[in-house]
Amino acid sequence: MVQRILFVVNEPGFFLSHRLEIAEEAKRSGLDVHVATKPGEFVAKIKALGFVHHVLPLSRSGCNPVLEIQTLLTLWKLVWELKPDVLHLVTIKPVLYGGIVARLAPVKGVVSAISGLGYVFTSQGFKSKVYRKIVHTLYWLALKKKNLRVIFQNSDDMNHFFKNGIVATSKAEIIYGSGVDLKVFSYSPEMDGIPVVSMAARLLSDKGVYEFVEAARILKNRGVKAHFQLIGDIDVGNPTSITKGDLNSWRQEKIVDLLGYREDVKTLFSNSNIVVLPSYREGFPKVLIEAAASGRAVVTTDVPGCRDAIDPKVSGLLVPVRNSEALADAIEELVVKPKLRQKFGKAGRQLAERKYSINFVVKKHLDIYKQLGIRI
Repeated sequence: MVQRILFVVNEPGFFLSHRLEIAEEAKRSGLDVHVATKPGEFVAKIKALGFVHHVLPLSRSGCNPVLEIQTLLTLWKLVWELKPDVLHLVTIKPVLYGGIVARLAPVKGVVSAISGLGYVFTSQGFKSKVYRKIVHTLYWLALKKKNLRVIFQNSDDMNHFFKNGIVATSKAEIIYGSGVDLKVFSYSPEMDGIPVVSMAARLLSDKGVYEFVEAARILKNRGVKAHFQLIGDIDVGNPTSITKGDLNSWRQEKIVDLLGYREDVKTLFSNSNIVVLPSYREGFPKVLIEAAASGRAVVTTDVPGCRDAIDPKVSGLLVPVRNSEALADAIEELVVKPKLRQKFGKAGRQLAERKYSINFVVKKHLDIYKQLGIRI
């Protein structure tokens, strides 16, 4: 009898960018692969790739109780219909809702992927503390199934769950990120000319976008010759999204070139000299290992996830979080020292080859499926 796996991911685009290779290998191994996401433009591509797709009324950050209960019930009905051998849950709401559903429905095994703790854990204030306690309780409820594995992307997040008694150590695994295709993101020498400094991310305040723009402003005032470009778009479903007003202001200021959402990140990195991610916290940032695979020096923050993705002072530089001045200093150092950044870039490529190949990540996931009873 053919065994079945159901991926539940909030955004269809995120499934394609972060879990596609795992799903494809599962399909090649003879599994019946289903994917459930919210509706969106990338659903057609998921279907075109041969996966059975199911629409869920997922909202990224909505808190309407009626809609959230509807989502929970819809997922519960879908799981009862499919009776998957493995339920693979990715991002916070699928992990929470899917984990609860899996305790009330015929699911043999669960993989819960913690892709990062997000703005809930970076926000300050009394309201955020209350929200974190609620989320802790929901995680505790969602991760209690016996035949379950929780995949963390960095040790800080994993230890946070251990410390708060949310998950047993026997159920935890660490896989550093979603992997990178070393053939797609291949090493290439830097191009000549004025150094290009790129940041690629969703345009959220907790990705460090304001700090990046301010660092560009500081370096312009210092007379440092560099071209800054911001790759990504605003995220209206996220409470920390940059506003259209911010973008319009930056366009008029002409300090940073705003490229918007782009699918040719590989080419943009090849044409860059330095890649920057001044995030407040990450699970494990894919953009940093793509930059490393491309042979580009990186500057990122000394926070969970980001610091795990580089070899400090070997493949890149770490700076304090929320510190535009320190960020500007680090970028300037790499701008004015081409031999250093090229040395970092070569070391980054070696790091990607050693630890972050997509082939390694796919194999680790299939090994976890086997632990849960999948025959491959």
